[in-house]
Amino acid sequence: MNARVVFSWIFALLSAVMLGLAAGAVWMVPTLYLQRPLPWLAVLLGWLLGKGVRHWVRQPGRYAAVLGALAMLTAAVYVNVLTAAARIAGLMGLGLIDAMRTAGLGLLLQLAGLGRAPTDDVWYAVGMGLAALAAGRIARPRQTGA
Repeated sequence: MNARVVFSWIFALLSAVMLGLAAGAVWMVPTLYLQRPLPWLAVLLGWLLGKGVRHWVRQPGRYAAVLGALAMLTAAVYVNVLTAAARIAGLMGLGLIDAMRTAGLGLLLQLAGLGRAPTDDVWYAVGMGLAALAAGRIARPRQTGA
């Protein structure tokens, strides 16, 4: 295995995590607007993340499926952490960034875990499965009719 292959794998992993963070931040907008958790959006975001991963990974298959599921998991964790930080910010009269700095990652993760319903995990698992399915599916070449 040469350095170029290792670098491309690391870059793909970091890209999947960043894509998941961006999706989590976008997911946070309707969550804050409606002021309630929207775990069912994991299905839509899972499909979108899977399609996105499939288009930028060179070899679709198991590796792309794992990256799609990882991106969805990152988005789900991030939206829960942001929701917990927004609740702390609202209760204490702080800005979102100040609340995140003051609380720290450990407390935010614990509060995110406490704020989840058992059915939320089912939605996240379905979203991860759909992301893996959409990312790992190998597209068939288009046939031109004659």
